[in-house]
Amino acid sequence: MTTMTLSESASATHQPAANRILAVFRLHFVNPYTIVIIPWLILLFIFLVNYAIWWLIDVNVQDTADRSDAQQGLGWSGASFYIFVYLMVVAIQAINYTFPFAQGYGVTRRDFYLGTSLAFVGLAGGYAVALTVLSYIEEATGGWGLGGQMFTAVYFGTGEWYTRLGTYFLILAFFFFVGAAIAAVYVRWRTNGMLIFFSILTLLLVGLAALATFTSSWPAVGEWLVANGANGVILWSTVPTVLAAITGYFVLRRATPRS
Repeated sequence: MTTMTLSESASATHQPAANRILAVFRLHFVNPYTIVIIPWLILLFIFLVNYAIWWLIDVNVQDTADRSDAQQGLGWSGASFYIFVYLMVVAIQAINYTFPFAQGYGVTRRDFYLGTSLAFVGLAGGYAVALTVLSYIEEATGGWGLGGQMFTAVYFGTGEWYTRLGTYFLILAFFFFVGAAIAAVYVRWRTNGMLIFFSILTLLLVGLAALATFTSSWPAVGEWLVANGANGVILWSTVPTVLAAITGYFVLRRATPRS
């Protein structure tokens, strides 16, 4: 039924562009197992593993000062970062697998990318709401009763609900659209494109690190990070997110689907 809807929407050129874009949006949710169920199942597993670690710390550290230090260290937990990386992989798969299918039914590259971007924005919003709720539950229960921190780690900063929601949304959008750009490169240039892309990215990162080292700029970088804080740095991630989204669009516009 979804295939027929997509086909009809794509082939009927007289229909509004919004209908064709929404057809692509719905295409990505035909199988919610990959984009919704699996991420939460694995995140639940990671949470349970971390809960066991928090419990062991709570049981074995009896001194109040030591326990306080241990719980403070838990604020640097990177356990929840899995969901961001996994959703970047989801974005790559979403474009790589559905682009040839959609093209086979006459969906334009423009409509496909806009519909896919709409799906990514919707997913980022949904996950951001859920993670924000979890951060408040974690805070209200004193770290799930054990002083643990998984959704209120220092990387996400603190603030009102809209600040937390915006922070999570921007992080998720960054990973979604970076994934989209990587997928677009692969769809257009395949393995050679990936090799060149990651080679250039590696050289760029090493070059920036070398520049900061040779110009003794690392203290300035640290000061900038401290001055902006977690929320400020994440706000700046909007720049690479937008660049990745634009790059993915123009690269995919010239891509040829291959089986």
